[in-house]
Amino acid sequence: MKEARAELVRIDKAGVVHPIGTIASQRLRAREGAFRLLPAPPHLVLMRYTGEDGRRDAEDGAVMKLAGEITQPAAMCDVLAMLSQTGWRGELMVLDGDTTRSIFFDKGSVVGAQTSVEAERLGMILYRFGRLTPEQHEQVVQRLGTTGRRFGECAVELGFLTTEQIYTYMSKQVEEIVFSTLTVSDGTFFFLEGFDDTRLGRHVSISVSALLMDGVTRMDELRYFRQRVPSSDYVPVKVEGRDLPPAEFARVYEAIDGEASVEELGRRTNRGEFETTKAVYALIQSRHVVVQPPRLDGGGATLVVAANHALRLLFQAVDAAGQGTQVRQNLASFAAGAGVYELLFRGSGPDAHGCFEAEAMVSNAALVAGGVEPQVLLRQLLHEYVGFALFAAGSALGAEREVELSKDLGESLSTLGAATPKP
Repeated sequence: MKEARAELVRIDKAGVVHPIGTIASQRLRAREGAFRLLPAPPHLVLMRYTGEDGRRDAEDGAVMKLAGEITQPAAMCDVLAMLSQTGWRGELMVLDGDTTRSIFFDKGSVVGAQTSVEAERLGMILYRFGRLTPEQHEQVVQRLGTTGRRFGECAVELGFLTTEQIYTYMSKQVEEIVFSTLTVSDGTFFFLEGFDDTRLGRHVSISVSALLMDGVTRMDELRYFRQRVPSSDYVPVKVEGRDLPPAEFARVYEAIDGEASVEELGRRTNRGEFETTKAVYALIQSRHVVVQPPRLDGGGATLVVAANHALRLLFQAVDAAGQGTQVRQNLASFAAGAGVYELLFRGSGPDAHGCFEAEAMVSNAALVAGGVEPQVLLRQLLHEYVGFALFAAGSALGAEREVELSKDLGESLSTLGAATPKP
């Protein structure tokens, strides 16, 4: 989440562009050169690089065939459906804050995908589905640094996986990137004509129509599951005295030990987070399990985990209602006005879900605390931040929904608790 003014530029009466925000300045500096100003509606500015001759040449970059703004979840479904019908060959770039995803299309199929999101890289996909242990993942990463080879090639060389397994999970990675793209609620997209095949490494071929059908079903189901399993950090616990569940859920049920989260169970069973969430939801419905909130490890990290849980639930609600952008802007303005949050958030987030990296934030709290106990200050600041987020969400969704959210967030708000710093 960025402060809105950070991306502003001003065009004066002489037609000179002046960056107002730091991000705007950075983006303009990265685009030094001669651009052609293309015709556009009065409220939009569209430019493309041409060089000093003003003509679009092959070396000036790919032709943009489509572009637009993303303002709500699932907005990209229509774009993918259209690309499936046209059969165009090209690259769909989707930008969400600092996140960039590219999906490559050819004749109605997705043939590859790339991402800047660490959790969607091939190594992390293999880890999340339990095909690599943390130690094996680290060994492959170390080998990458010395050989310059691709992650999958190094994993095969080390004997951790076969070439066939790598290919299977390359397809799984593409699916995960596409599904994540469909959930983007605030960003921009660009379809660029053509692409260099060497960028893809190994090609896959997945029907866009099949991906769309699976993606829409997954989003609908996940929204339904989140009513009972708020996040993959939650911990399923078996209910004593119950008979064995149906065979289709037996694998997940057997792995439940009352300690492992849904995310951890996804690795143990090789099913991944979504399929595991689906199984846990069914086990809750059949009264075989209950779920407990994320395990808290004490100290400042506990407070960040509690705040993250509250913020994740809150943004799921406002994004589903198409109000996520406005709430994020209001929350960013609140944080900017308070001043201290800029230092507290440095290097810790928030990410696309509004959540923070605990270790970085705890470290920042120690730096900004001054003569105050860092944990006490962190509790107060996070309580105020989440409290304002709830207020902003209530303003967007209405009083009735705000009451429901307050109940959902009650345990997290209780953990944060109001606190008064002492000198």
